[in-house]
Amino acid sequence: MIDIQKVSKSKLDNVSFEKLDFGKTFTDHMFICHYKNEEWTAPKIKPFQPITLDPSASVLHYGQAVFEGTKAFKDDKGKIWLFRPDENFKRFNRSAHRLQIPELPENYFYEGLKKLIQLDSEWIRPGVGNSLYIRPFVFASQPTVQATASLEYIFMIICSPVKSYYDGVEINVLIAEEYSRAANGGIGFAKAAGNYAAQFYPTSEALKKGFQQIIWTDADKHEYLEEAGTMNIFFKINDTLITSPTNDRILDGVTRKSVIALAKRKGVKVEERPIRVSEIIDAHIQGELSEIFGTGTAVVILPINSFSYKGISYTLPKKNNLAKNLKEELIGIQYNQIEDPLNWTLSID
Repeated sequence: MIDIQKVSKSKLDNVSFEKLDFGKTFTDHMFICHYKNEEWTAPKIKPFQPITLDPSASVLHYGQAVFEGTKAFKDDKGKIWLFRPDENFKRFNRSAHRLQIPELPENYFYEGLKKLIQLDSEWIRPGVGNSLYIRPFVFASQPTVQATASLEYIFMIICSPVKSYYDGVEINVLIAEEYSRAANGGIGFAKAAGNYAAQFYPTSEALKKGFQQIIWTDADKHEYLEEAGTMNIFFKINDTLITSPTNDRILDGVTRKSVIALAKRKGVKVEERPIRVSEIIDAHIQGELSEIFGTGTAVVILPINSFSYKGISYTLPKKNNLAKNLKEELIGIQYNQIEDPLNWTLSID
């Protein structure tokens, strides 16, 4: 049973939905529950507010924290839909397991999510491009600086109304020659907070040079392409769509696997295999590389305009036909505009 405490007055009237900065505006309520004495307990929905942590809270010292990102969509009839939340839940617990965080019970995740969205349903605006970004996360809260796994945790869900990410922006990427996102045997496959913290410095250096993202390369020889910023990455060479295989370095993206499934349904040949930087450059020189695009919850599908490696820039032809078609179909499913042939969506009644 979830204890629900509603706000006395909504913040909705103070929000300009046409001028939203991604992830900076939050809804009226949040979900929170605690892990203590070896059990998850006391689930609550309360007004969105700051939380209090002891300065010795374990997460502040040892970084035990994972998160997820998903979205809720409102169709033209006002019905609310989630997109493949089962995949987010499974990945959340895989990430938690890798960081020695107790896995979350399924009912806490789904019931907390469902009731929170129902309570803040007016924050979801209809229309393609509008959605509610949902951030479930968990962190170590035990007050200790002992270098061991925490015995106490806090799980929360917060929500943010958003519009399209990178809308209308040409994306130019830098292929990493020195930095890597993750290493073999590490936590690259997990939605661990530390994965993202480690990206900020090299990404900021790329931004200074006029690039919007980095395509990460393997940690061994910087020879293979892996991910683009916070996105999975796809390359269309001739009639084949190629993406790196998931492993302990690469995140198993929900949008990634959805794109693969939709592409195969269209009869597109898809290869999940290691791909060298040299292969992409050679394909570009020979006129065989027609598209590069990233995929992720925030961006959905993001075409890339050019890539740079060792000081040389390579501009792609402005086709993006496959990326455009896949994005239109994926969005159509998410907003309940077209048939959902693979039963990916879940309605919030």
